[in-house]
Amino acid sequence: MSEQTKQQNVAAQERLLEIQQGITSAARSVDRVPENITLIAVSKTYDAPAILPVIKAGQRHFGENRVQEAQSKWPQLKEQYTDIILHLIGPLQSNKTREAVALFDAIHTIDREKIARAIAKEMKAQNKTLDLFVQVNTGEEPQKAGIPPKDTSSFLKMCRQDLGLKIKGLMCIPPVTEEPAVHFAFLEKLARENDLHHLSMGMSADFETAIQLGATYVRVGSAIFGARG
Repeated sequence: MSEQTKQQNVAAQERLLEIQQGITSAARSVDRVPENITLIAVSKTYDAPAILPVIKAGQRHFGENRVQEAQSKWPQLKEQYTDIILHLIGPLQSNKTREAVALFDAIHTIDREKIARAIAKEMKAQNKTLDLFVQVNTGEEPQKAGIPPKDTSSFLKMCRQDLGLKIKGLMCIPPVTEEPAVHFAFLEKLARENDLHHLSMGMSADFETAIQLGATYVRVGSAIFGARG
Protein backbone atom coordinates (compact mmCIF):
# COMPACT_ATOMS: atom_id res chain seq x y z
CA MET A 1 0.00 0.00 0.00
CA SER A 2 1.41 3.36 -1.03
CA GLU A 3 1.90 6.22 1.43
CA GLN A 4 -0.70 8.24 -0.47
CA THR A 5 -3.26 5.44 -0.13
CA LYS A 6 -2.53 5.16 3.58
CA GLN A 7 -3.11 8.88 4.01
CA GLN A 8 -6.38 8.71 2.06
CA ASN A 9 -7.57 5.83 4.23
CA VAL A 10 -6.75 7.67 7.45
CA ALA A 11 -8.51 10.78 6.14
CA ALA A 12 -11.68 8.80 5.37
CA GLN A 13 -11.67 7.28 8.85
CA GLU A 14 -11.18 10.71 10.42
CA ARG A 15 -14.07 12.15 8.40
CA LEU A 16 -16.27 9.24 9.47
CA LEU A 17 -15.49 10.00 13.11
CA GLU A 18 -16.35 13.68 12.55
CA ILE A 19 -19.74 12.74 11.11
CA GLN A 20 -20.42 10.37 13.98
CA GLN A 21 -19.60 13.16 16.42
CA GLY A 22 -21.88 15.52 14.49
CA ILE A 23 -24.74 13.02 14.74
CA THR A 24 -24.23 12.70 18.48
CA SER A 25 -24.14 16.46 18.96
CA ALA A 26 -27.24 17.09 16.83
CA ALA A 27 -29.19 14.36 18.61
CA ARG A 28 -28.30 15.57 22.09
CA SER A 29 -29.21 19.15 21.15
CA VAL A 30 -32.86 18.05 20.93
CA ASP A 31 -32.71 15.42 23.69
CA ARG A 32 -32.62 12.47 21.31
CA VAL A 33 -30.62 9.28 21.80
CA PRO A 34 -27.74 9.22 19.24
CA GLU A 35 -27.90 5.42 19.05
CA ASN A 36 -31.40 5.69 17.57
CA ILE A 37 -30.00 7.36 14.45
CA THR A 38 -28.43 5.23 11.73
CA LEU A 39 -25.68 6.63 9.54
CA ILE A 40 -25.78 5.36 5.96
CA ALA A 41 -22.40 5.92 4.30
CA VAL A 42 -23.26 6.63 0.67
CA SER A 43 -20.63 4.77 -1.31
CA LYS A 44 -21.94 5.38 -4.84
CA THR A 45 -19.11 6.01 -7.35
CA TYR A 46 -16.48 4.84 -4.83
CA ASP A 47 -14.71 1.54 -5.42
CA ALA A 48 -14.00 -1.22 -2.93
CA PRO A 49 -10.52 0.05 -1.93
CA ALA A 50 -12.06 3.40 -0.97
CA ILE A 51 -14.86 1.71 0.98
CA LEU A 52 -12.71 -0.78 2.92
CA PRO A 53 -11.11 1.71 5.35
CA VAL A 54 -14.58 2.92 6.34
CA ILE A 55 -15.73 -0.66 6.91
CA LYS A 56 -12.61 -1.34 8.97
CA ALA A 57 -13.39 1.74 11.07
CA GLY A 58 -16.66 0.04 12.09
CA GLN A 59 -19.20 1.48 9.65
CA ARG A 60 -21.77 -1.14 8.65
CA HIS A 61 -24.62 0.66 6.84
CA PHE A 62 -23.88 1.71 3.25
CA GLY A 63 -26.00 3.23 0.49
CA GLU A 64 -25.89 2.84 -3.28
CA ASN A 65 -27.85 4.57 -6.03
CA ARG A 66 -27.73 1.96 -8.78
CA VAL A 67 -28.21 -1.79 -8.68
CA GLN A 68 -25.67 -2.48 -11.41
CA GLU A 69 -22.92 -0.48 -9.73
CA ALA A 70 -23.63 -2.14 -6.39
CA GLN A 71 -23.39 -5.58 -8.00
CA SER A 72 -19.87 -4.78 -9.16
CA LYS A 73 -18.44 -4.36 -5.65
CA TRP A 74 -20.76 -5.39 -2.83
CA PRO A 75 -21.24 -9.18 -3.20
CA GLN A 76 -17.56 -9.77 -2.41
CA LEU A 77 -17.51 -7.16 0.36
CA LYS A 78 -20.66 -8.60 1.95
CA GLU A 79 -19.16 -12.09 1.80
CA GLN A 80 -16.11 -10.80 3.65
CA TYR A 81 -18.07 -8.66 6.11
CA THR A 82 -21.30 -10.53 6.75
CA ASP A 83 -22.87 -7.88 9.00
CA ILE A 84 -22.95 -5.19 6.30
CA ILE A 85 -26.41 -3.65 5.74
CA LEU A 86 -26.83 -2.35 2.19
CA HIS A 87 -29.42 0.31 1.36
CA LEU A 88 -30.72 1.19 -2.10
CA ILE A 89 -31.24 4.96 -2.03
CA GLY A 90 -31.60 5.60 -5.76
CA PRO A 91 -34.52 4.96 -8.11
CA LEU A 92 -35.33 1.33 -8.86
CA GLN A 93 -36.29 0.13 -12.34
CA SER A 94 -38.77 -2.72 -12.39
CA ASN A 95 -36.44 -4.89 -14.49
CA LYS A 96 -33.82 -4.69 -11.71
CA THR A 97 -36.14 -5.70 -8.87
CA ARG A 98 -34.96 -9.30 -8.63
CA GLU A 99 -31.32 -8.26 -8.38
CA ALA A 100 -32.14 -5.48 -5.93
CA VAL A 101 -34.02 -7.76 -3.54
CA ALA A 102 -31.21 -10.32 -3.71
CA LEU A 103 -28.42 -7.85 -2.93
CA PHE A 104 -29.91 -5.11 -0.76
CA ASP A 105 -31.22 -5.18 2.78
CA ALA A 106 -33.30 -2.00 2.53
CA ILE A 107 -34.96 0.00 -0.26
CA HIS A 108 -35.67 3.69 0.39
CA THR A 109 -37.24 4.60 -2.94
CA ILE A 110 -40.62 2.94 -3.36
CA ASP A 111 -42.58 5.54 -5.27
CA ARG A 112 -45.17 3.82 -7.47
CA GLU A 113 -47.47 0.84 -7.45
CA LYS A 114 -45.57 -1.09 -10.13
CA ILE A 115 -42.37 -1.08 -8.06
CA ALA A 116 -44.21 -1.89 -4.83
CA ARG A 117 -45.86 -4.92 -6.47
CA ALA A 118 -42.58 -6.09 -7.99
CA ILE A 119 -40.80 -5.85 -4.63
CA ALA A 120 -43.60 -7.72 -2.86
CA LYS A 121 -43.44 -10.48 -5.49
CA GLU A 122 -39.66 -10.80 -5.31
CA MET A 123 -39.47 -10.82 -1.52
CA LYS A 124 -41.94 -13.69 -1.49
CA ALA A 125 -40.09 -15.55 -4.24
CA GLN A 126 -36.73 -15.12 -2.49
CA ASN A 127 -38.16 -15.62 1.01
CA LYS A 128 -36.45 -12.41 2.09
CA THR A 129 -37.77 -9.42 4.01
CA LEU A 130 -36.29 -5.98 3.38
CA ASP A 131 -36.72 -2.72 5.26
CA LEU A 132 -38.90 -0.58 2.97
CA PHE A 133 -39.34 3.18 2.74
CA VAL A 134 -41.73 5.19 0.59
CA GLN A 135 -40.13 8.15 -1.16
CA VAL A 136 -42.21 11.33 -1.02
CA ASN A 137 -41.61 14.16 -3.48
CA THR A 138 -42.08 16.85 -0.84
CA GLY A 139 -41.19 19.63 -3.27
CA GLU A 140 -43.50 18.22 -5.96
CA GLU A 141 -40.69 18.59 -8.49
CA PRO A 142 -41.69 17.13 -11.88
CA GLN A 143 -38.19 15.82 -12.59
CA LYS A 144 -37.80 14.05 -9.25
CA ALA A 145 -38.96 10.62 -8.13
CA GLY A 146 -41.35 10.18 -5.23
CA ILE A 147 -45.09 10.09 -4.70
CA PRO A 148 -46.99 13.39 -4.34
CA PRO A 149 -47.53 14.28 -0.68
CA LYS A 150 -51.33 14.23 -1.08
CA ASP A 151 -51.14 10.58 -2.18
CA THR A 152 -49.03 9.38 0.76
CA SER A 153 -51.84 7.93 2.85
CA SER A 154 -53.59 6.14 -0.01
CA PHE A 155 -50.30 4.76 -1.34
CA LEU A 156 -49.34 3.46 2.08
CA LYS A 157 -52.76 1.85 2.46
CA MET A 158 -52.32 0.07 -0.87
CA CYS A 159 -48.85 -1.16 0.12
CA ARG A 160 -50.03 -2.39 3.49
CA GLN A 161 -53.47 -3.80 2.76
CA ASP A 162 -53.24 -4.94 -0.87
CA LEU A 163 -49.61 -6.10 -0.94
CA GLY A 164 -48.97 -6.93 2.69
CA LEU A 165 -45.83 -4.80 2.77
CA LYS A 166 -44.51 -3.61 6.11
CA ILE A 167 -43.39 -0.09 5.34
CA LYS A 168 -40.75 1.08 7.81
CA GLY A 169 -40.75 4.79 7.05
CA LEU A 170 -40.67 7.69 4.62
CA MET A 171 -37.81 9.19 2.63
CA CYS A 172 -37.32 12.55 0.93
CA ILE A 173 -34.76 14.61 -0.97
CA PRO A 174 -35.59 18.32 -0.58
CA PRO A 175 -35.27 20.70 -3.56
CA VAL A 176 -31.74 22.09 -3.70
CA THR A 177 -33.05 25.66 -3.94
CA GLU A 178 -35.26 25.49 -0.84
CA GLU A 179 -34.68 25.39 2.90
CA PRO A 180 -34.43 21.67 3.75
CA ALA A 181 -35.83 22.13 7.27
CA VAL A 182 -39.27 22.89 5.84
CA HIS A 183 -39.28 19.60 3.95
CA PHE A 184 -37.90 17.59 6.87
CA ALA A 185 -40.61 18.93 9.17
CA PHE A 186 -43.26 18.18 6.55
CA LEU A 187 -42.04 14.59 6.11
CA GLU A 188 -42.06 14.08 9.88
CA LYS A 189 -45.67 15.27 9.97
CA LEU A 190 -46.66 12.88 7.16
CA ALA A 191 -44.98 9.99 8.94
CA ARG A 192 -46.71 10.77 12.23
CA GLU A 193 -50.10 10.99 10.51
CA ASN A 194 -49.53 7.53 9.00
CA ASP A 195 -48.18 5.82 12.13
CA LEU A 196 -44.61 5.53 10.83
CA HIS A 197 -41.63 5.96 13.11
CA HIS A 198 -38.66 6.13 10.75
CA LEU A 199 -37.48 8.93 8.50
CA SER A 200 -34.72 8.67 5.89
CA MET A 201 -33.65 12.27 5.34
CA GLY A 202 -30.60 14.46 5.52
CA MET A 203 -27.33 14.32 3.56
CA SER A 204 -23.79 15.68 3.93
CA ALA A 205 -24.82 19.35 4.00
CA ASP A 206 -27.91 19.10 6.19
CA PHE A 207 -27.91 15.88 8.23
CA GLU A 208 -27.71 17.74 11.54
CA THR A 209 -30.86 19.72 10.72
CA ALA A 210 -32.57 16.49 9.66
CA ILE A 211 -31.70 14.85 12.98
CA GLN A 212 -33.08 17.79 14.91
CA LEU A 213 -36.35 17.37 12.99
CA GLY A 214 -36.69 13.62 13.49
CA ALA A 215 -34.46 11.74 11.03
CA THR A 216 -33.68 8.18 12.06
CA TYR A 217 -31.54 7.48 8.97
CA VAL A 218 -29.13 10.02 7.46
CA ARG A 219 -27.39 9.48 4.13
CA VAL A 220 -23.86 10.91 4.05
CA GLY A 221 -21.40 10.35 1.21
CA SER A 222 -18.86 12.99 0.22
CA ALA A 223 -18.41 14.21 3.80
CA ILE A 224 -17.05 10.73 4.58
CA PHE A 225 -15.35 9.56 1.40
CA GLY A 226 -14.22 12.93 0.04
CA ALA A 227 -15.21 14.84 -3.07
CA ARG A 228 -16.38 12.72 -5.98
CA GLY A 229 -14.32 12.92 -9.13
